Parts: sequence; C-alpha cells; structure tokens
Amino acid sequence: MNPILLLVVAVLHSTPHASRAITWASFAAPSVVATEPSGPARVSARDAGSSPTNVAAIDRAAIEGQPAIELVETAPIETTLDHADIPNAADVWLEMIGGAQRSIDLAEFYVCDEAPSKLTPVVDALVAAAARGVKVRFVIEEKFYATYPELPDRFAKLANVELRRYKADKGILHAKYFVVDGREAYLGSQNFDYRSLEHILELGVRVREPRIAAEYERAFLLTWRAAGGVIAEDELRPRGAFPVTIELGGASAQVDALSSPPEASGTGEGWELPRLVALIDDAKASVRVQLLTYKMTTRDKSYWPELENALRRAAVRGVKVQLLLADWCKRRGTIEPLQALEPLENVEVKLVTIPQWSGGFIPFARVVHAKYMVVDGAKAWLGTSNWERDYFYESRNVGLIVASGPFAARLERFFADGWGSSYATAVDPCAKYEAPRIDK
Repeated sequence: MNPILLLVVAVLHSTPHASRAITWASFAAPSVVATEPSGPARVSARDAGSSPTNVAAIDRAAIEGQPAIELVETAPIETTLDHADIPNAADVWLEMIGGAQRSIDLAEFYVCDEAPSKLTPVVDALVAAAARGVKVRFVIEEKFYATYPELPDRFAKLANVELRRYKADKGILHAKYFVVDGREAYLGSQNFDYRSLEHILELGVRVREPRIAAEYERAFLLTWRAAGGVIAEDELRPRGAFPVTIELGGASAQVDALSSPPEASGTGEGWELPRLVALIDDAKASVRVQLLTYKMTTRDKSYWPELENALRRAAVRGVKVQLLLADWCKRRGTIEPLQALEPLENVEVKLVTIPQWSGGFIPFARVVHAKYMVVDGAKAWLGTSNWERDYFYESRNVGLIVASGPFAARLERFFADGWGSSYATAVDPCAKYEAPRIDK
C-alpha cells in the first residue's frame, strides 16, 4: 500500500477498539413489514469504550487505489462476531461524511440517537458538513417520524439542509443508504440508529465506483421527488448501463445496482426480486442466505411463493441451501414455515440469538439484521430488504449483486463465522418456540 495511504488509514482508525485496515484484505482469500430493530424506548446506559475517535475530512485522492466495493460491518459489542479485516460502519460513515465536498443525500427508514454513542460523531459530522456549505438532503419514513422526531427536527432547522418525509398509500421507505458528492455511496442493513452501530449484527457496502453510486443517487432523487422534494430538470438521469465491470480483488467483477419496488427505479429496470430468483435458479452447488426475517406468507395469510419456490427448486437439484436467520423468527406465524423447510433434503435452517448486553436490556437490539446471499461462492446479493413480499412489491429498498469470486468468498467466510458460532442453533421441526423479548 502507498505509504501516504497507510498514514491516512492510521489516523482514521487510531483507537484500539475501532482499528480497521481499509485494504484489499476485505476480498483476499485467506483463511413492515416485519418488526425492525427500532422502537420508542431509549436506553441511557452506555458502553464506556464505545465512542469512536473523531476524524477530519480527508483528501479524496487518499482513497484512490481502495476497493470499488468494500464490505462494512457492525458486530454487537460483547460478542465474538467482529472481523479485523472488515471496517466498522461507524468509522466508514464518519470518514465518508467528513470527506464530503458538495453534497450528501440520505434516504433512511428513521433517525435515532441516544448520545453519547457511536452515532453521535456521525450526527456531528453531518452538522459540520452543512456548516461548511455541503448541501444535505435527508428523506425519512413518515410513519417513524412520530416515534423519532428529535433528530429530524434538529436537521430541518440547519442551513444547507433539506428534510422530507416519505409517505405512500402502500409500503414504506425501508431503505438505508446515502450518497456523497454523487460519486460514492453506502448501503446496507444499518439503520441510522445508534443501536445499528453497536448492538446489532449488520452488514453493508461502501461503493467507491461513481457509475454504481450514480444509480443510488438516481434512486434517491426518485424517492425525494415522491416525498414532495424538488429536483432540477437535468438532475434525474436515465439508468446507466448495467452490469458495470470493475476490478475487484485483483480480478474482473460485474456489479448491478438494484431497487424495489419496480416503480422505485422509474422504469422497473433493476428490480431486485426477479434478479434474486434468477440467482437462485442458476445455483449449482450452494445458496447461503442471512436475514432478519424470512416469511413466505403475507399479512392477509396468503402464500407468497416466489423465493420459497426458487429455494425448493435449488434443493431438488442437489444445491445445498442454508438459511441463517434472527431468533425474532421464533414468532408464531413465522417459525412454522421454517420448521417445515428444515426437514427437506439439502436444506438447513439456523436461528441466531445474540446475548443481552451486560449493561441491561436494549429494546429492538441484540439481533442479527444483515441481509445478503452468496451463490456458489461466486456471486452475491446484499441489500436492505428482508425476504417478505412487501419489501419487494411495496416498500422502497435498494441492493446490489456482485459477480466476483474474491468478494463472494469473503462473504461466505462471514456467513460461516455466524453459522458455526455458538450463537446459532438449528431449527427443530418438532419444537415449540417462544418468541424472544424484543421491545419491552
């Protein structure tokens, strides 16, 4: 690595707990609407060592040579699920926002902090960006504004900040992503919530490739307009040519930017659901999926078969199918279909339970919330959608597919760490499950 870049990385990650090497190691081969992690309760007790080091804006040239797509994680504190070679979301968000020069566009399910936390410096960085003249646009889901009005109201009063609340007859704004200077993007399972940076297992990606980031900027503009925001006549451009070919981990890779529902892209191009089904149908050896929730029945109790049938077809072909889900799936109406899947040949289902924090119960936290799939160790999907019908047909979400051996291999190792951990247990088809404590 360039010595100057090494120095920048060292400055950005100077605390022992937050230390991360943002390098190609992320991809080198080595060794609702379901309930979301959100809710009205607040927890004032904090982990004394959890606050990250403040960082200044960095020169954009300093990130040249970095991977175009990079995994970014949150590992719940007091667990063994952290990965030394994957950067922490709290650090990456702070770096990206601190480096903004012209604009920051954020589309978030909701905004919630309990200061001091790992999110607090990120909030401060957004305020500082607006103060130095960066144009900030923030769109959030209307339904959660009533629960969490404090930060949105604070942002809305700032110069250089516009805030809109998305409201639709059907569905919600469930996506979690932001775009910096129209050239760099972040998307993943992390909500703009202090718990998502400390107490929930999360996974996202930093996108440094402008052609890909431009599609998330386009998704933002469509959502912004749907929320009543005004955009310039020439600001909304047609969808780019996808997949985009990039270099990743020393090899050629193809990346496609996706969104849901079909109208979220304006044309229906890049809709996630058919792409997910196609990925599963193309599987030859393995399909590994991690989610908060997997539910093939709708709110009116009707059966939604599209993803379920694709997984069953794969299993019949001899493909090894593994589902790693949050223990929130123990709820009645969700666990029974999973118990029906588990006995099928070539299908395994495990539930992950994250122990409660030593400082006390935290509502809507201590859970696995990552959303991704790896197929044949060669292709991967990562996004903001849980696998339930509404997330694809009604609610706004984003994702991406990466066809890259090094990237998929690293994601498989991430999956294997959770699958083989002491936190994961196989679903028992005959057991009677009790739903975990979530919000009280």
